[in-house]
Amino acid sequence: MTTINLTEKDISALTEEDIIALVGRLDQDDYNNPFESLKDWHILRTILFQRQDLAEPYLYLLDIEAYDEA
Repeated sequence: MTTINLTEKDISALTEEDIIALVGRLDQDDYNNPFESLKDWHILRTILFQRQDLAEPYLYLLDIEAYDEA
């Protein structure tokens, strides 16, 4: 499976179809090695911080939980 490299400029230009393709790869979990999966996971996480409108429906893939450090 092929992963992609994105810069901040690239992330701002992503469309909903691009996110669906990324999420599809993560859902299928059919990578040649675990590092490809981790790379896509980090891309989705970056998208969440920069383009929350696109990534919000896929928060379940990120498994981010709020916690209190106090």
